[in-house]
Amino acid sequence: MLDYNEITVRKYIVFEGEPYEVLSSHVFRKQMRKPVNATKLKNLISGRVVEHSFSAQDKAAEAEIDTRKVKFLYENRGEWMFCEENDPSKRFNIKAELLGDTGKFMKPNSLVEVLSFDEKPFSVNLPVKVELKVTDAPHAVKGDTAKGGNKVITLETGATITAPMFVAEGDVVRVNTETGEYVERVSNK
Repeated sequence: MLDYNEITVRKYIVFEGEPYEVLSSHVFRKQMRKPVNATKLKNLISGRVVEHSFSAQDKAAEAEIDTRKVKFLYENRGEWMFCEENDPSKRFNIKAELLGDTGKFMKPNSLVEVLSFDEKPFSVNLPVKVELKVTDAPHAVKGDTAKGGNKVITLETGATITAPMFVAEGDVVRVNTETGEYVERVSNK
């Protein structure tokens, strides 16, 4: 059990019977009252964000989040299909609303880490940086630096990001999956 002041950012707690991630936490004292911890919590199953203040006598159970390696298969109609790493017959899906923006950087047949609570998968952890091939990049026009020397490119997963003018179709680029930003060109065609 966590005391009210131990409920801090990036902790997983059980609140109202469901798992939540603590997005923000601020312990303070209102005038002459007892201290409180004002938190912002994200429901790991529905994605809903709520605000709640924990008082000094409140406690919260730490959520048991399981992680395991799985293989991403494909995406179809807002559902992302996965299978166990060593057993393709054990398949399951995660809805797009739960994955958010992380799904747009997953290549088919890539290994990822899935997070689950009570054996129900709810999210995926990707490596911080992934390498993806550029499928569409408009040609750079000499002297066209009015836009800051960047252009929008399309990656093999369908995601679009902003990259420098020298990136061309067929190049392999490294992308930060947390921010969705271009990091560097790994190889060119």
